[in-house]
Amino acid sequence: MKPTSSPHDVVPSHIIKDTFDTVGPSIQNIINSCLVSGTVPSCFKHAVVQPLLKKHNLDAKCLKNYRPISKLPFISKVMEKVVLSQLQPFLDLNEISEPLQSGFKTLHSTETALLKVTNDLLLTLDSGENAILVLLDLSAAFDTVDHNILLTRLEQWVGIKGTALDWFSSYLKHRTFSVSISQFFSSTAPVSYGVPQGSILGPVLFGLYMLPLGNIIRKHNISFHLYADDSQLYLPLKSKDSLQPLLDCLDDIKGWMATNFLQLNSNKTEVMIFGPPKSKHTLVSNLDNLEPFVKSHARNLGVILDSELCLDKQICAAVKNCFYQLRVIAKIKPFLSPKDLEKIIHAFITSRLDYCNSLYIGLPQSLLNRLQMAQNAAARLLTGTKKHDHITPVLASLHWLPVNFRIQFKVLLIVFKALNGQAPSYISDLIHPHQAPRSLRSSGNALLHVPRSRLKRKGDRAFAVAAPRLWNQLPLDIKKAPSILVFKSRLKTHLFTLSFPAS
Repeated sequence: MKPTSSPHDVVPSHIIKDTFDTVGPSIQNIINSCLVSGTVPSCFKHAVVQPLLKKHNLDAKCLKNYRPISKLPFISKVMEKVVLSQLQPFLDLNEISEPLQSGFKTLHSTETALLKVTNDLLLTLDSGENAILVLLDLSAAFDTVDHNILLTRLEQWVGIKGTALDWFSSYLKHRTFSVSISQFFSSTAPVSYGVPQGSILGPVLFGLYMLPLGNIIRKHNISFHLYADDSQLYLPLKSKDSLQPLLDCLDDIKGWMATNFLQLNSNKTEVMIFGPPKSKHTLVSNLDNLEPFVKSHARNLGVILDSELCLDKQICAAVKNCFYQLRVIAKIKPFLSPKDLEKIIHAFITSRLDYCNSLYIGLPQSLLNRLQMAQNAAARLLTGTKKHDHITPVLASLHWLPVNFRIQFKVLLIVFKALNGQAPSYISDLIHPHQAPRSLRSSGNALLHVPRSRLKRKGDRAFAVAAPRLWNQLPLDIKKAPSILVFKSRLKTHLFTLSFPAS
């Protein structure tokens, strides 16, 4: 447990953690009593809400720009963790969770979600067809969850009954909250709807609340992917194809959300069309009410996608952000030790260069050179290297892999996880072993099947094509690594040797 706490906690969480050998049995008795009786004490259900700006550059005077983070008593979060440790294995064993929901799930991330979506889009374009992507977002989704509907979902969709269902009913009902700003507190008010943002069970319960949505979309034969309250709908199209299935699907989604007290945020609805310019114009004219939402580029889970899927706007934004952070870090450099300076550079620069960088596989080197410039600038700032000095020995001394090899590292790491059951099923399904006769030497080389592609800038960049090609080039001892830690170490050494042969 992280030592988070509520302002109403009598004993700070770090003291409870330090003295757990003494107070642990008492806490255990409290939690077991709650689970056996199917009740949650009212003092565990009071949240202190601290509004936080969703983004630092938003208008602080607009209330819509704040996210209400609930701070709950530490012991109540321990109890939620206990319940989750029993609920999650049950959901996994019975395959109840939506497989195409990547939010708040282990082994899942925004990167795996985007890899799946971009892979499908690139393969669609490689086959010569157009594609359309619709991005949907909900307004205050966590705050409008109806408790009665959620309890019905837990009983009928998940199969929770008896005392366990009574516990969830007690957990959801009669909750209260107060708002804290600086040292001031508001009066207490009841919470009739919603699941607490900041709780441990809240994200899981919201995912279960949204379970029927996947079946509604599948009924229309439309591909989709979900991340918490963000929905991505996409499908291949020919210029003469009708968009009616997509429009019917959106109508059904809106109808279902209305009956479940959820609302689409029309301001964040965005539509992108991928394909040749001539066919794009025809498709746009058939979009009816969606035509005003068509964009040439859109931010999707933190990555700027463009209609050509070349990611140049994403790379430009990442580089611009990195250089801004470097200018800020340069001002505080005199006050930091070299180790602390390197930590800050990794936190503010490397993290931005590495975010979803597996999507950059197969991009032209001219684009990747922009990212390399940011990494070079960070290395010069850390080491004090002059602008015109050669950067390669500096990167080698720091043991920093160049950007291109960092991308390869991330892709190969995802492949290793997929082959060893540590990745989402929708990623593992994209990778297939090479079926070679046993008599051939290649049968024991742990090769992967490389699907055929038509276009270098499209099909060759799809994860299902690019990842197996990279994997097949690896030495066998790296592929057969006994654990992910050993794999990382061997792979980094291998790529470092390729990056700096003289080293």
